[in-house]
Amino acid sequence: MSMEVTAWNAMYNAMHAQNDSRPFTKETLRRIMAFAAPHRRLLVGFLVSSLGVAVLGVLTPLLAGRVVDAITTGAPYGQVLQLAVLIAVIAVAVAGLGLLTRWLSARIGEGLIYDLRRVVFDHVQLMPIAFFSRTRTGALVSRLNNDVIGAQRAFSTTLSGVVTNLVSVILTLAVMLSLSWQITVLALVLLPVFVVPARRMGGRLARLQREAANHNSVMSTQMTERFSAPGATLVKLFAEPQTESREFAVRADRVRDIGVRTAMLQMVFVTALTLVSSLALALVYGLGGWFALAGSLQPGSVVALALLLTQLYAPLTALASARVDVMSAFVSFERVFEVLDLEPLITEKPDAVPVPDGPVSVEFDGVDFGYPAADKVSLASLEEVATLDPRAGAQVLHDVSFHVPAGRMVAIVGSSGAGKSTTAQLISRLYDVDAGAVRLGGVDVRDLTASSMRRTVGMVTQDGHLFHDTLGANLRLARPGATDDELWAALRAARLEEMVAGMPDGLATVVGERGYRMSGGERQRVTIARLLLAQPRVVVLDEATAHLDSRSEAAVQEALSEALAGRTALVIAHRLSTIRGADEILVMEHGRVVERGRHDELLAAGGRYAQLYRTQYGAHVAG
Repeated sequence: MSMEVTAWNAMYNAMHAQNDSRPFTKETLRRIMAFAAPHRRLLVGFLVSSLGVAVLGVLTPLLAGRVVDAITTGAPYGQVLQLAVLIAVIAVAVAGLGLLTRWLSARIGEGLIYDLRRVVFDHVQLMPIAFFSRTRTGALVSRLNNDVIGAQRAFSTTLSGVVTNLVSVILTLAVMLSLSWQITVLALVLLPVFVVPARRMGGRLARLQREAANHNSVMSTQMTERFSAPGATLVKLFAEPQTESREFAVRADRVRDIGVRTAMLQMVFVTALTLVSSLALALVYGLGGWFALAGSLQPGSVVALALLLTQLYAPLTALASARVDVMSAFVSFERVFEVLDLEPLITEKPDAVPVPDGPVSVEFDGVDFGYPAADKVSLASLEEVATLDPRAGAQVLHDVSFHVPAGRMVAIVGSSGAGKSTTAQLISRLYDVDAGAVRLGGVDVRDLTASSMRRTVGMVTQDGHLFHDTLGANLRLARPGATDDELWAALRAARLEEMVAGMPDGLATVVGERGYRMSGGERQRVTIARLLLAQPRVVVLDEATAHLDSRSEAAVQEALSEALAGRTALVIAHRLSTIRGADEILVMEHGRVVERGRHDELLAAGGRYAQLYRTQYGAHVAG
């Protein structure tokens, strides 16, 4: 490795070192070893091949020195040729071992990345909805990308680097001291001139790098928010494009200035260190030449010392920054483990049972619920705050009890914030109750398997969320093995067949981010088609028509009547006209059921339901 490459590597490592003061623990090391265990054979092969490269690297300068000695002493050409052939053989062996080392490094590194990403991804999927509502998505994605890659460097780069550099330094110093201890000691005097600036300059560059990263992060957030369909609409309606542009330009201008300054500091740094290495070589040639002319040192030894010196500074410099490399990798591991240590609030019991066969009833029995405290469901580093609020949320539901017989429809109405949507989320076990029980088919949802619950309960919310994928892929989330004919049948039932058939790509049409290439009514009907494809026995509708115009609402209502036919249904409604035919209507206020009955009964009672109805339709509207 050349001195210039060594300088660039030293500077890069210092710039990208993790700035974290958390202590490294034996427990972290134990967990790291657990991840490395499946790759131990590859790791052993990696270290052996790396050591082979280090040993062979010391032999080449010695052989080069012997070639010089053979030439200067007039040795037969055959001896010179033998040495040249041996140098060539060593070069081929080094090249082969280098390829083997790189292959092993790639296998280990990519294997660790796969293992870590899979474990973190699977663990994050177990987190409650509260986790995702609090966490910054970008920070979470960074754990799956940047920190995972930083963690794998502990094995693919740092571990082998420390071992091979240590062996290389020991062997090189031993050989150099055997040739001339005086020249070796004097050459080492210049080492601090090489290492100290690397550490100090690297720190300055690291600060600039972090500032640039912060600006880039803010610009990325601004672009992500403003370039989404709802964000762009908001800017066009209310914000000033010139103001947005100025804010973006200020940060882009600072990143540009940092880039120019960083480039110049890097060049000065590399130039200075390359100059130091050249001065060290000049010292070897000057002092070694004087010893050679005095007869106390062979000319070949001078050449060997010069070549060995170029192989000494590189590993010494790498070892000087090894602690930074090791701690950076360990910090990445700890940031990954921090996510893995966050316990899921919703877990499946080992003896969980499936939802009973046949029609399924829904029952709430004395349910109390309050949203969990932030420190139970999130991490400060993922929310980018100093500390999390340990206080739990206020109680949302108070002693809520009701029963939805199998095949019947119960509706819930009430003011905003009354606890209606919370009730719906408890049926799907997005949260667990604090007291009481939610039962499906007479079995507490905490005793049921998650897979059977997903098959049993289908939910349609008011936002009609779709992924940036094809229409067919969005539908097949409900049933991955569904045929195209089954998709068309679901679309027909959702009153979407004609519209989708008119699209140029049909089921292969990409719906756009969050489905924004479709109207609100179309998105909602796609979610209903997805529900129909899943064929759940229990349907939960959470204000599925709240934000639709009259025409879209009529189409969605037709689709919903198909979805609800013969199924147990809990319908949360804003528009009371949509639930007049419900078997029972529950009126919720402040987390309590304050009224219950059929539409006509509640109107006649003149209570809260009657007030809500008159507010929407006027006092003259009869029941």
